[in-house]
Amino acid sequence: MTTHVEKATPAPAEEFLNRPATPSQRIHSVLHRQPALSPAIVLLLAAIVFSLVNERFYALQNLSLIAQQVAVIGSLAVGQTVIILTAGIDLSIGAVMVLSSLLMSKLVADNHWPGVFALLAGAVVAIAAQAVNGLLVTKVKLPPFIVTLGTLSVFTAITLIYAKGQTVALQPGNILMWTANTVSLGQLNLTNGVLLMIALYVVIGYALRYTAWGRHLYAVGDDSEAARLAGISVNRVLLSAYMVGGFAIAVGAWILVGRVGGGDPNSGLNANLQSITAVVIGGTSLFGGRGVVFGSLIGALIVQVFVNGLALAGIDPNYQVLAVGILVIAAVSVDQWIRSVKS
Repeated sequence: MTTHVEKATPAPAEEFLNRPATPSQRIHSVLHRQPALSPAIVLLLAAIVFSLVNERFYALQNLSLIAQQVAVIGSLAVGQTVIILTAGIDLSIGAVMVLSSLLMSKLVADNHWPGVFALLAGAVVAIAAQAVNGLLVTKVKLPPFIVTLGTLSVFTAITLIYAKGQTVALQPGNILMWTANTVSLGQLNLTNGVLLMIALYVVIGYALRYTAWGRHLYAVGDDSEAARLAGISVNRVLLSAYMVGGFAIAVGAWILVGRVGGGDPNSGLNANLQSITAVVIGGTSLFGGRGVVFGSLIGALIVQVFVNGLALAGIDPNYQVLAVGILVIAAVSVDQWIRSVKS
């Protein structure tokens, strides 16, 4: 006697889980795993378009100029990325950088400090200023936006009072001017400041990817309450993020001194927003928990490539600002889509 066994009909839930992914879902999944992919594509396409518009775009001298112009904001973007990954934000980051750079310069020019000690003093001030931000967020429980909006005015005022509205010029040969020295690779001329910025990305990128601190940072940014229940000291992680941001600010201040030849209280006026712009365009989510630090470097390069390319094309500077604004809106829209679409 032959027994016929009927094939079981898949349950609706199993059928739903096994259904093939749509193209939209596949794209969403890739972009979620690789946050820096979409800005990298934008950078590549922009470089191709601008090279077709003006062949001087790919001249090594022009590429050197782009790299040098992105060094300061690129360094600040490292600190901004670490803070935004925790679902925070820092509106005072540029003001702290200017304060640090002025302190370094004045200690050398006016007080005749050795450059190394002036550099360390500037770094201590930058880290301490960010520790103040971090303590106000973690201990007083104030929102990061409000805290840094307030300290933006505080640090700006301290800078203006300390500098008395005057710039400080430094002589070549001082260690503070080391970041302005040029390293030539054929016709490609890179300053030590650019190389220092790249080293900063490597160090922080490694820490975020391969250390427990980095994993805790992402966990806190993704869901601080779940991170707390998992045994992570949320306040300690948040405070460390701001202090690491202070270290990145100190590097940016050192590079800024080399670029302007000393300390200038009016330098870096838009650095706060420019650093946020680089981070957002680079694929880091403003809601925290998603992004890679190298994406912020790509974001900073995108902004500078657009400004440089449009200038070479003879476009009115107002349209350059418009292009950057559109890029920011597009980047945030992509982030919202990645967060809303179910893979």
